[in-house]
Amino acid sequence: MDLILLRHGKAEASSPQGDAARALVDKGREQARRAGRLLKAAGLAPDIVLTSPLLRAVQTAEEFCQAAGIPGPVVQGWLAGGCEAETALVELTAFQDFKRLAIVGHQPDLSRLIQSCLGAHGSAIDIKKGALACLRISLPSRCGTLVYLIPPKLSGE
Repeated sequence: MDLILLRHGKAEASSPQGDAARALVDKGREQARRAGRLLKAAGLAPDIVLTSPLLRAVQTAEEFCQAAGIPGPVVQGWLAGGCEAETALVELTAFQDFKRLAIVGHQPDLSRLIQSCLGAHGSAIDIKKGALACLRISLPSRCGTLVYLIPPKLSGE
């Protein structure tokens, strides 16, 4: 499986309703659309998109899906901030029949998932807002290969 990781786009610094209600700003919406257009143009759009329930992630996933021309995202509670790599890999086994799957989430969760699959430690991987990464993994194996890591500046920002 190709596991595509997309960090949510740039969001408001705060919200009166709390962290979970922080919405994307215009730049964040454009980051998500660029990522979707990039993967669509490359013929690498995912078969399914899973997203954190936090507003900024849901909005990122929706913009991404629309730009990529694929069905909308599926909200997954386990993708909310604080998801451990092992938990994510266990949850992803339910989706192992998909050839290409994307998750939209948060830092440091995404970096930790990549580091865990690559056997890296510390802060070896840093995923910027709006960045795309792809791991090739064969679940239930916990090992993977980094296929690409595209910072938002390279996707047309």
